[in-house]
Amino acid sequence: SFALPLPLHFYQLSYVNPATPTFCTWWTFFEFTLYVTSEYLMATISVQRHMLIFHGHFLRISWMRIVLHYLPLLLCLIYPMMFYFFAIILYPCDGTQWDYTSNLCGFGDCYLLFNKALGTFDWSFNNGLPMVINALANIALIVRVVRQKRRFQHALTWRQHRRMTVQLLAISSLYIIAWAPSLIVGLVQILGYPTFLAQIQTDFFLDLIYVVCLFLPWVYLSLLPELIKWIKELLHYRQGRNLVGPTRTIQLETRL
Repeated sequence: SFALPLPLHFYQLSYVNPATPTFCTWWTFFEFTLYVTSEYLMATISVQRHMLIFHGHFLRISWMRIVLHYLPLLLCLIYPMMFYFFAIILYPCDGTQWDYTSNLCGFGDCYLLFNKALGTFDWSFNNGLPMVINALANIALIVRVVRQKRRFQHALTWRQHRRMTVQLLAISSLYIIAWAPSLIVGLVQILGYPTFLAQIQTDFFLDLIYVVCLFLPWVYLSLLPELIKWIKELLHYRQGRNLVGPTRTIQLETRL
């Protein structure tokens, strides 16, 4: 993941390097934009999965495919970048609030520290809302799939989309597990209890977000049986080649 090198560099040194306001500003802008974009994409894809499985005929119409599929995905890419560009890059700040001994410079963005309304909007709308939509969309998908699976006419459709549905549920669950603790604690802190689980939030919950980057490739791998089979065959083939060499050498020495 593109977001991991900077935190790893911080944990290696135990301080921010370079320790400048400009670096902290662009670091938080980059990381916030990347994570909120991934949250919105996951929520949007979770909703679009309903349309693909149960109302796929809509996507065969060109203009509806653009409006209902491509346009929401494009907004997921543009909106977070625009929001954090104004909230972080252009927000007036003197740069003295950064903590160079904490990851992400102590999350010292001025809009989070000094603008309660904007900070609450960010945590609730940009982070909390996508997680709620993600969870509700996947719960609804499970309910609809179970109900539709009982009907004979939808059995073929379910078999066609079963793997994609299971994959989406696994990835969505990973996002929810990683984000839910920090979102809940962060919202409570912004609403008037700034010391609520502050140490646990800094030491554990905020780092739990990186679980998505670390485990997402393994989730994909576990849901691709063809790839797993190919890897096993490749390993078995290499082991076979390693065993053939010594066997031939022994036979040659025996003949001599």
